[in-house]
Amino acid sequence: MTAPTSVLRAVAQGVLLCLLLALAGPAVAHRAALDYFWHPELAPAGPLVIVVSLDEQQLYAYRNGVAIGVSPISSGKPGYETPTGVYTILQKKRQHYSNLYDDAPMPYMQRLTWDGVALHAGSLPGHAASHGCVRLPPAFASRLYGATRRGDVVVVADARVSPATVVHPSAVAPIDLAGQPVMLLGSPFEADPEQDADADAPVSIVVSTTDGMAYVLRNGRLVAHAPVTLVPGLSLRGMLLYVMGADREGDASAQPRWTGYRILGTGPVPDPDQLARHVQLSQSFGRGLREMLRPGTTVLVTDLPGYGRAPHPVYGALLQSGSVKPADRAERTKRSDSKRLTHP
Repeated sequence: MTAPTSVLRAVAQGVLLCLLLALAGPAVAHRAALDYFWHPELAPAGPLVIVVSLDEQQLYAYRNGVAIGVSPISSGKPGYETPTGVYTILQKKRQHYSNLYDDAPMPYMQRLTWDGVALHAGSLPGHAASHGCVRLPPAFASRLYGATRRGDVVVVADARVSPATVVHPSAVAPIDLAGQPVMLLGSPFEADPEQDADADAPVSIVVSTTDGMAYVLRNGRLVAHAPVTLVPGLSLRGMLLYVMGADREGDASAQPRWTGYRILGTGPVPDPDQLARHVQLSQSFGRGLREMLRPGTTVLVTDLPGYGRAPHPVYGALLQSGSVKPADRAERTKRSDSKRLTHP
């Protein structure tokens, strides 16, 4: 007996739907693999260090000790594993071609070793797939390239051989400017005298409501930390940024001007006085902190872990924050439609 036309049509539509879903799955995964977090305004100045977490397949960029960028990566596949260690950026080239793998393009190349390991833009299939290099989403690779300098430190870490705080970092850099793990200071307020001698060094403050701590970073170094008291009545979900403006001309005694921005989350941005009433510091810590404030100082208030407190990579949630700009999405679509090439 011949099946009714309506039944055949329904079956055909069902098969077509399954095929479309199967095709859409990899496309959605590909788009997710290219999402990244990039907010250099969180720390406009200061030295930059990078942590590559092979375990997470993530890269973290820190300026003045504050996380300004997080991105997925694709590192070396089995047999071509990316070597762990502390490196410095030896060479930078916007357009580079591999001399080992058939002149494969390596845009925004930042060389870590002279035998072929580098950061560069490339294809990200969602797992380790390179010949030893660290591939990055093209748009993120371009932005990172513009922020780094030759000599900047890059730490490549793995859960099996590195401290957990380095492998799964948070808002405060887990490494110092030499690429060594940072240990929290023993004193509630302990500033580095050598750094205090430089009054113009950039200052960044990170307040983590998850940790209940405030971290003070100066010229890329953690110079002070202390607990904060969170007074109920103010929602501090997401990520808020406050930037200290210049003193009013001719009035050195005036209170500093702060401009507030919301980086993540929704809702109004509390004014600085309101924030100070709900995030309280000890008097001694507050006095020491006020002496360090200069125009350009940034204060980041976040509900993400501040330093080494996360048992798993919570900070990677930034990649699901929706912080990628529409222009970046258009750029990703354009690049993903272009011809794919094999990268190192």
